[in-house]
Amino acid sequence: MTANSHCSVAESPGLETQRREIECLLRESELQAGDSWYVVDRRWFEQWKEFVESGDQNSSSFPGQIDNTELFEDLDSYHLKERLVENEDFVLVPAEAWHKLLLWYGMTDGQPALERKVVDLPSTLKVEVYPIEIFLCLHSNMENVISAQFSRTDSIYAIQTAMCQAFSVPPGSECHLWMKSSDSSCERLRNVHVSVLDACLSSGMTVIMETRNADGTWPSSRPQNMRNSVEEQDTYRGQPGVCGLTNLGNTCFMNSALQCLSNTPPLTEYFLQSSYLEELNFTNPLGMKGEIAEAYADIVKQMWSGRHYSVVPRVFKTKVGHFASQFLGYQQHDSQELLSFLLDGLHEDLNRVKNKEYIELRDAEGRPDQEVAEEAWRNHRRRNDSVIVDTFHGLFKSTLVCPECHKVSVTFDPFCYLSVPLPVSKDRVMEVFFVSLDPHAKPVQHRVVVPKAGRVSDLCAALSEMTSVPPTQMVVADVFNHRFYKIYNIEESLSCILDRDDIFVYELSEQDEDSVLLALYLRERSHYRDYGSSSNSYGASLFGHPLLLNVPRSSCSQEALYSLFLQRLARYVRPPDPAEELEEEEEDEEEELYKTQTNGISDDEQDASETAGPTEPEPCCSNTSPNGPSDGAAAAEPLPEVNHAPTALDQGDTEISNGSPNPTEIPICGSGVASIPEDTSACGDLGADAEAEGSSKPPAEAPQQPCDTTEGENEEEKLEEARSPSPPANEHPAKRRACRKRRRSLFTIQAVNSNGTTERGMGEGGSAVSFSSQPYVAIDWDPDMKKRFYNENEAERYVKHASMEVPQQQTTVELQECIELFTNVETLEEENPWYCPVCKKHQLATKKLDLWSLPEVLIIHLKRFSYTKFTREKLDTIVDFPLRDLDFSSFLLRKDVSTEEPPSRYDLIAVSNHYGGLRDGHYTSYAQNKDNGQWYYFDDSKVTYASEDQIMTNAAYVLFYQRQDRIRKPTLAAPSTSSASPAHSASDITEMGAAPSCGTMTTD
Repeated sequence: MTANSHCSVAESPGLETQRREIECLLRESELQAGDSWYVVDRRWFEQWKEFVESGDQNSSSFPGQIDNTELFEDLDSYHLKERLVENEDFVLVPAEAWHKLLLWYGMTDGQPALERKVVDLPSTLKVEVYPIEIFLCLHSNMENVISAQFSRTDSIYAIQTAMCQAFSVPPGSECHLWMKSSDSSCERLRNVHVSVLDACLSSGMTVIMETRNADGTWPSSRPQNMRNSVEEQDTYRGQPGVCGLTNLGNTCFMNSALQCLSNTPPLTEYFLQSSYLEELNFTNPLGMKGEIAEAYADIVKQMWSGRHYSVVPRVFKTKVGHFASQFLGYQQHDSQELLSFLLDGLHEDLNRVKNKEYIELRDAEGRPDQEVAEEAWRNHRRRNDSVIVDTFHGLFKSTLVCPECHKVSVTFDPFCYLSVPLPVSKDRVMEVFFVSLDPHAKPVQHRVVVPKAGRVSDLCAALSEMTSVPPTQMVVADVFNHRFYKIYNIEESLSCILDRDDIFVYELSEQDEDSVLLALYLRERSHYRDYGSSSNSYGASLFGHPLLLNVPRSSCSQEALYSLFLQRLARYVRPPDPAEELEEEEEDEEEELYKTQTNGISDDEQDASETAGPTEPEPCCSNTSPNGPSDGAAAAEPLPEVNHAPTALDQGDTEISNGSPNPTEIPICGSGVASIPEDTSACGDLGADAEAEGSSKPPAEAPQQPCDTTEGENEEEKLEEARSPSPPANEHPAKRRACRKRRRSLFTIQAVNSNGTTERGMGEGGSAVSFSSQPYVAIDWDPDMKKRFYNENEAERYVKHASMEVPQQQTTVELQECIELFTNVETLEEENPWYCPVCKKHQLATKKLDLWSLPEVLIIHLKRFSYTKFTREKLDTIVDFPLRDLDFSSFLLRKDVSTEEPPSRYDLIAVSNHYGGLRDGHYTSYAQNKDNGQWYYFDDSKVTYASEDQIMTNAAYVLFYQRQDRIRKPTLAAPSTSSASPAHSASDITEMGAAPSCGTMTTD
C-alpha cells in the first residue's frame, strides 16, 4: 500500500520538498510574544522525519495521520498529561509548518489542534504548553461556576474583563476579585495590573468577583484565615512534618531552606505551641510588622498538621518578596541568603525587646577574655532577645592586629551561622583539542593541568610538554557553532575560559615576518539563489571546524589560497581524479554579468532558503576589511532538529557521524544550543550529517598580538590538478565566453567577517583577504561537490590522548579542616580595611576568628561558591561531615568549661543541597523528622524516605546540627522504608535516592 493511499486530505508534494519546506520554517521561525505554535507528538514527528529522509513514498515508515493520543490523559476531555517534556514527549512547530503537515497528512478524527501561545516570561520567551485553567464565579451566585483558560502573562484586569462579559456585569461597576485556592483559602487580588504569574494564580483555583453594594459596602466580610494547601482529600492523614512544598517557579531554594528550618525541633515546637502569638513585635522598626513570623507560622502549622501531601507557600513567598526586594519575581536565588534573611526577619518580628537602648561597645583593653565575652553577650541580649537568639546565636572572638603599630583589638561578636571556607586548589584541569600542523593528523583531545590564575601562555606551555610543539607555534581559540568565538592573546588570563568552552589549540609553522594569521571557515551554499533578497545572493551556512594557519602575504591570491587550503584539508577532502568530469558549460553574458554582482552569501538569514535557480556564483575577491560591521544577520543554517542538544565534544569512544564505531577515532560534534534566547531561533538538524546552528554568542575577538608565521606551500601533484584559478576580476566577459568549457573548482574562496558572513563590497578587488585587521576567509562548497569530495565522517574524527584516560579523583575534605580554615589568621582585603585607633588611619590588619560559645542549633554554611580576582567557580568537593558526635571541644577557645556548661557534641538534623553550577541549579534537602527519627529527602513537593548513607554528597551546602543534650528521643517508631507509605500517592512518593529535577522554570 502506498503512502498516498493513506492520505486522503490533499496531494502532498515530494518528500524532499516536504523536508525542505519544514526545514526552512523550523530554522527561520523565531519565538515572538503572541505567536501561535503547535504541540505535536514526538514519536509521530520522528516517524515523519524518517519517512521524508528515506526518499521512498512507499516506505514502511509512513507516519499516517497526525496523532497526539499519547499526549492526552483521556480522549474525552483532551486534557494534556502532566509533566510532559519537550523533545521527549512532544515537539513544538510554528503555525505555518503545522498547517502544511495538517494539509499533507490530516489529523486523527476528533482530536483538537494543540495551539499554544508564546509568552514573555522573565528574561526569556517560551511557548506556554500549559496555560492555567481557573474557575470563575460571582460572590452573589457561587453555584454558577464556569471555567476559562488564561496565559500566565495575562493581567488580572483581563480576567476581570472576561468575567464582566461572561456574567453580564453592568459597565462601570466597581469590582473586587478574590483568589480561592481551596475550600478555606482566599486572598484578595488587589493589583489588577499584575500578571497572572506574579499573582501566583495556578490551575484549579477559583476567582470570585464581587461588586460594591448600593450603600457602599462590600458583600463579603473579612475572608477566613488564609491557608496555602493544595486541594486534597479531607481523609488524608500522614506523618506530621512529612510534607512537600510546591515549586512556584524557581523557588526550590526557598523550599529547601524552609524544610531545614521546619525540621529544627526547638523552633518548630515554638510555633506549633503558638508561643509566637504573645511575642509578635509589631512596632520594631527593623522588623516586618509581624507579617513574616505569621506567614512562617502558617506554613509550619500546615506542614505539621499531617493533613497535606504538599503545601503551596505562595503567601509566604509574597511576604518575603515584599520585605526583601531581591527575592521578588521568580529568579533562582541562594538558599543560604534566604535563610539568613528569614532568621533575621523572624528574630526582629519576635524580638522581646520593644525599645532597644543604645549601648557603646568597648574594646577588651587587656581585660580577661571571660569578662569581655560575658559583657558582650549581656549587651547583645539587652537589644536582641528572641527564640532565634535562644536557638541559633553563638559567640566568637575576633582579634585584629595592626601591621604598623601592632595594636591588638579584641572583640566578641555574636553569630547566627558559621560560613566556613573549603580548601581551594590553585590548579585547574582543562580539556582542549590540539590541531597539528600535519594535515593528515586528526585533532587530539588533551587534559592539561594549569594554574587557576595562569595565562594562555601557561596552557600552551603545559600542552607543549605533551606534544613537543613549541608554545610559540600555538594559537588558542574558542570555537562555537563552527566559528571562532574568540582567538586568545598569549597574555590573556585563563579565567575568561570556562570549563564548558570548546577550546582548540592550533599548531602553526615557524614565524615569518611576511606571514599573516588567517582564520578559515567552511560554508555550504544552498542550491537556490535568494531572489527575495535585495543582494541577489546565495544562501550559505557554516559547517565543520574552522582552522587557523599562517599564510605568506605574497600567497594570498585566489590561486595560491586554493592550493594551500586543498593541501590543509587533505585528510577529509578527496582530490578529484583526473578522469573525473568537473567541467561545466559557460553561461551567457547576461547571466555572467549578473553573477559578478553577487557576493556569494546571503545578507539576510530569513530569506536565504526561500530561493530557486540552481546557479553557482564565481569566486569573489576583496580588499575590504573582513571585520567591518556585520549586516546583523547570520548565515542560513542547516535543517534544524526540534531537539536543542548541547555540545558533545567529549563523547567518549563513540562515533557521532554515520559510520562504524572506532575506539580511537571519534567524530567531533559541533556545538549546539541548550536554550532559546529571545533574539535567536536555535534548532538542531533534521539531517543525519548536518550540525546545529543558531548561536547567540558574539563574534570572535581578534588577538591583540597574533603570531605571524609561515605555512608550507608544497603541494601534491594530484592537488595541482584540482586547482582552478579564477579569472581576473577585470577580464572582459567576451574573453571569458571564448572558452565554452572550463575546469570547475571544488570550492570558492570568499572574504568574510568574524561571524562568517559576507559583507557588501567584499566581492570586488584583486586580493582574497584584507590585512587591515584579523583576516577571515571562507571556502564555499556547492552541496553536490561537498557530497562528492568532502568526507564528513572523517572531518569529525579525533583521538584521545592518554591524559584523557586518567580518572579524575574526587576531592574529599573533612568538615574539621573547613572549620580550621575558618579560624586561621587572614589579612583583610583592600575593600574592607580596619581603622586603627592608634595610627588614626585604615589598615590592612590581620584578623583571626575563634569560637567562644556555641548555640543549641548550629548552622554551618559551606562556602562552595568561590569568587576571587581570577576565578569564579562552584566547588564540588565532598565534605565528610559526621551525622553524629561532631565534637567542637578542640575548636572552642574557652577551655575551662565547668560542669554546668553545655557539652560541645552535635548531631546532624538537616542538610540543604545544591545541585548544578554558578548560573543555575536545583535545591533539595535532607531532614530528620523529630517525632519518628526517620530521614526524608525533600525535593519540592515530592518526599521520599532516605537512608543515612545517602546524606553525605558533594551537593551538601548548609548543615544543621543540634546539640546532643537538647535532642529529644523520638516519640514514634520509625516507619518501614521497604515500601512507600500507602497514604502517599505515586506522584508524591518516588524511589529512594531519586535524582534531583532541574531548577529552571518549566512549562507547567
